[in-house]
Amino acid sequence: MTAAPDLAAPRPATDDLFRSVFRRHAAGVAVITARDGSGRPAGFTATSLASVSAEPPMLSFGIATTSSTWPAVAAAGHVGVHVLAEHQRDLAATFARSGADRFGPPTAWREGPEGVPLLDGVLAWLVCRVVGRVPAGDHRIVLAEVLAGDPGEGGGPLLYHAGRYHGLRE
Repeated sequence: MTAAPDLAAPRPATDDLFRSVFRRHAAGVAVITARDGSGRPAGFTATSLASVSAEPPMLSFGIATTSSTWPAVAAAGHVGVHVLAEHQRDLAATFARSGADRFGPPTAWREGPEGVPLLDGVLAWLVCRVVGRVPAGDHRIVLAEVLAGDPGEGGGPLLYHAGRYHGLRE
């Protein structure tokens, strides 16, 4: 029989506790893109990307309703989902930075299926049709059905852990 783990007294749920726990959770890094109401590209860095269903192929991601990209995602019929490679720390930081010119140089991108902005040189990408936006506190969980994509040719993913970007180590 093994001894029970030595657990500290539980702390009340606060945003500080929540953030402290999730700083210990490593997550893959993606960039979500869409077109805003006037057709301009918009996008943000996400660490909440998750597979939802294989049949039909669906995914989800979270976005803060205070994000400058939320109005574009709220109105968009389609989004681009880009899985970043470990060498793309600068790209992740650009799309995470408030007020940045995310689609200006050096960001390389093109128009993809359904008019979705597609980032060049990413590890993999998908174009998805938005099928739902679920309220979740100060965020929305976006559900999207995969329409097309490119799984890429391999390479290591970019991870986010303890407030920093990292490559995957064996």
